[in-house]
Amino acid sequence: MEMRQIRYFVRVIELGSMSRAAADLGVVQSALSQQISRLEGELSVRLLTRTSRGITATQAGLAFLPEARLILRHAEQARRAAQLSRLSGTVSVGLAPTTVSILALPFMRAMHERYPDVRLHMVESLSGHLADMLDRRQLDLAILFNINVSARWNTLPLIEEELFLIQSAQAATRLSAPVVQVGCLKDIPMILPTESHGLRSKLDAAFNRAGIKPLIVSEIDSLAMLMDSVNAGLGATIQPSAAVRRFPDAADRFVLSEITDLQDRHVNVLCSLADGELSPAALCTRLVLTHCVRTLVQAQHWPDARLTDLFS
Repeated sequence: MEMRQIRYFVRVIELGSMSRAAADLGVVQSALSQQISRLEGELSVRLLTRTSRGITATQAGLAFLPEARLILRHAEQARRAAQLSRLSGTVSVGLAPTTVSILALPFMRAMHERYPDVRLHMVESLSGHLADMLDRRQLDLAILFNINVSARWNTLPLIEEELFLIQSAQAATRLSAPVVQVGCLKDIPMILPTESHGLRSKLDAAFNRAGIKPLIVSEIDSLAMLMDSVNAGLGATIQPSAAVRRFPDAADRFVLSEITDLQDRHVNVLCSLADGELSPAALCTRLVLTHCVRTLVQAQHWPDARLTDLFS
């Protein structure tokens, strides 16, 4: 049994309506019905029945109701007891710009809700810079790309993202097809991050395998500036699709083409100091961060990403 299933059951009984309970709980009615059905399946009894007056409890439901309310009351008492000695302190977290566009706000909201006394120090920077900060103990944890993992870190590959050739819709070349290959990019003006960026080393390796020298017209280590340059038609770039997320009309502004022969996906790796170096607040923050990533991907709010085998 899950706590939300018990809470849903009690609220349906109290309101006598599945639709009113769903509205009160802030969930869609189908999800509410599904959770009630799972609860009934686990208990192997019918708890609710539909009558002309609405939803009422069966005999089994009436027997279960006082115990369910007791469980909820005890859970609330446990929550209050925990909050009296809740975690506090400061935790430093580093995220790359493409990750920030999807993960930062959901993560900060979750931390505020679960650990309101933990102060977050959020850093947005390139993966290579974040790795240096982690080595210098200026960060507790960070999500990095294609990095040389330090033996002193704890690491967990979280997700793999597809990489796309991204061009301005107004200045798209003959390669504005849904699918392209690295070898076809030889004469395309490219705007890429510098070699200090984890993504750049991956792309340079792909160019070498394809036997081409890319036509790099600009190197920019700011995602906002880079994407503004692409939007202005100054060149194309290669990034995860999350790079266009800050443009509300991205579908009209950009053409995205999947690159089929990059071999490896863009892996987002959660790196943290060793457990012995992390405070209790940092350990809990790491759990919240991983939960947020999993939730976003499973809810399909992280486009063109999938959980790694180690994290699924």
